[in-house]
Amino acid sequence: MTDLNEYECEMLDAVLEAFGVPDNLTRGQLMELFDGDEAVAFAMVQALAREGLVAENGKPGHYELPEKLILKPKGEKFLKDGGFTRRYQMEQHKPVEIGGTLAKLQQQNMRLQNEKLANKSEIADLQKTVKNLQLRQYILFGLIVVALIFGYFLSALLKN
Repeated sequence: MTDLNEYECEMLDAVLEAFGVPDNLTRGQLMELFDGDEAVAFAMVQALAREGLVAENGKPGHYELPEKLILKPKGEKFLKDGGFTRRYQMEQHKPVEIGGTLAKLQQQNMRLQNEKLANKSEIADLQKTVKNLQLRQYILFGLIVVALIFGYFLSALLKN
């Protein structure tokens, strides 16, 4: 389930909700749901089939939409329980489990501390580079001002 984002979950729920009283959708209805985008429709149908929520009927080829998609009872129950959107939200709120032993946690802590020190060192180096570039910029600006003043005086001397 972790391979689906929130938008895809909402789309899958919308497909499940689109099943009518006969509990089936035709190829045309699927294409209408996805504004004619067969690739997206195919991907969504594959996700529903992978979960075992729908059955395909009259499938012409490996990479084409079936002629009819039939909603299984499991799919109806799944949608009533909140569908993919609810499952996605539950996964987002589930605490991330950290691997077990104290030794692993200490190793992870050391690795993170080393990474932090490396990042601080890199930040210091970058700040030093920025200061050097700023100094060069000021020196160049000063040289331009001196050249302009020298040019002004030189032009004044040549006029006289």
